[in-house]
Amino acid sequence: MREAAKEAGPKDRGRSGTGGRSGGESHGELDRRKIRDRIAELQEELDGMALEQKTQRARRREREGLARVALVGYTNAGKSTLMRALTGSEALVADKLFATLDTTVRALHPETVPRVLVSDTVGFIKNLPHGLVASFKSTLDEALEASLLLHVVDASDAGFGRQIAVTEEVLAEIGAQDVPRLLVFNKIDRGGDEAALRAKYPGCIVMSAKREGDVARLREAIVAFFQRGLVEAELFLPWSAQKLRGQIFATCTVLEERTDAEGAFLRVRGEPEAVGRLREQLGEAVVRPRG
Repeated sequence: MREAAKEAGPKDRGRSGTGGRSGGESHGELDRRKIRDRIAELQEELDGMALEQKTQRARRREREGLARVALVGYTNAGKSTLMRALTGSEALVADKLFATLDTTVRALHPETVPRVLVSDTVGFIKNLPHGLVASFKSTLDEALEASLLLHVVDASDAGFGRQIAVTEEVLAEIGAQDVPRLLVFNKIDRGGDEAALRAKYPGCIVMSAKREGDVARLREAIVAFFQRGLVEAELFLPWSAQKLRGQIFATCTVLEERTDAEGAFLRVRGEPEAVGRLREQLGEAVVRPRG
């Protein structure tokens, strides 16, 4: 009996070790358990963000004259670096999986009219467990609410085709497959055939987020997208309604302004919805015939 007790002792102690390998548990089983524990931690963290993000999105929807862009793509494609370059923000940049878990939102810099908000989302990865994909959906609502998706791909990765396929699959799963998108091949400074990429993917942007000229060209493409549907109109702003002046300049580009004894005539360019709201707020004083 004493010998049996001696044999059982080390085994029992192995089972009781905190975070250690339990008796009979192989290294493979231990690794799988650690992965499951990590997934559980990620799910808990993501679930905790959902309510806060929902509140933030509701507040943004209440603002006027905002256009939204979401960065999507395979993990480690350089989205956070690109986010920082486009917005001047200090978004987390880390060369590892899931470096960005929460959704970071910043304004395109320099700011434009209409003001463009840029969102960074969690990186996609192949064969995510179904439960984890479900948790990520709360952080990917930015993609659903965006008017334009920047699908960022690591051009230096020889397997970038896999990145594209995985991202397309996840976008389809969350219902964002029909959101307009711009394919952006990033990290071209690290490798990749720029001419071949442009030939195979017409309309794509090949760039490095670390080159100012490349970032400027991408910014121009974003601004051009949102200015396609802009309309021009002439608004009459009475002196008694000057409180709306700031809103006009914030939501529209003022092309021309002239004044008379009764108020100011403003020729503006802006989104149809923004111009329509201004017309409603100004009432019958919106447009006054010349002469």
